[in-house]
Amino acid sequence: MEFKQLEAFVNVVKYKSFSKAAEATYLTQPTISTHISSLEKELGVKLVDRNGKESRPTKHGRAFYNYAINIINTRDRAVIAMTDLANEIAGTVDIKTSGIPGQFIVPEIIAGFHQKYPRVSFNVEQSDTGKVWDDIQENLGDIGFSGYYINNSLKCCLLLTDRPVVITPRNEKFTEIRKKKDKISIDDLMDEDFIWREEGSATRRTFEEWAKSHGHNDLSTVAVINSIEGIKECVRNGMGVSVMSKTAARGEQENDGGPIMVFELEDMDMEREFYMIYNRNTTLSPSAQKFKEYVESIYMG
Repeated sequence: MEFKQLEAFVNVVKYKSFSKAAEATYLTQPTISTHISSLEKELGVKLVDRNGKESRPTKHGRAFYNYAINIINTRDRAVIAMTDLANEIAGTVDIKTSGIPGQFIVPEIIAGFHQKYPRVSFNVEQSDTGKVWDDIQENLGDIGFSGYYINNSLKCCLLLTDRPVVITPRNEKFTEIRKKKDKISIDDLMDEDFIWREEGSATRRTFEEWAKSHGHNDLSTVAVINSIEGIKECVRNGMGVSVMSKTAARGEQENDGGPIMVFELEDMDMEREFYMIYNRNTTLSPSAQKFKEYVESIYMG
């Protein structure tokens, strides 16, 4: 069993494709296939299901994947430790992030880290919170950023807190409300159509749970859009209202005379929390370990 075989297998599982794994490692697709076939022959089991549009690990492949990740990352960390190349960290960090962190938090973090460690590159995939947790649990990413705490299966580090706000079009109704008060009530929104992120969105989940606790289970949904900017554009054009993190609405709040109005919610003392997550049972690569430590130094002193 050779490291190049393990690396080929890990990359095929991560990228769900032999061709994408080849691109990521600057190898040819036949080379990747040969490495995995040799590994399967040595282990006596099939590791990758090659049928269908995506290449996925078999039952044996899923079990072997965690061992392979730990072997590769332990080797890399041993090399770094023995050669004292802490300032020469190189490699790729695979980041899985939900919407708000991916748009408003992660870019600043990776830009700062890249200045210190220019030989480190990043693969950043943005999805909903549930998928982020699943991907990190299954070692399909190194570090995750999430706006919702799901369970204690992963190591979870609190980065910062935020509050949900309501964004509305600047129409007669909401202009009159703003003249009377700075905050908006749930009752003020009952006749409105809502534009939501996908069901896995932490902001949406937080608001819906709060609305239910106040006896409102019948919010009207006019659209579901997996894009913060797409939601803002719909609100700007009077299609409905939406709820998002205050961080995501910062630009609209600063542009007080613009076409979108931002309201905090009356009687809502719930705060959004943003986390960095990683698999406590997996040895991180040197670059991912250094990145984790960098994030901790910024947000946790």
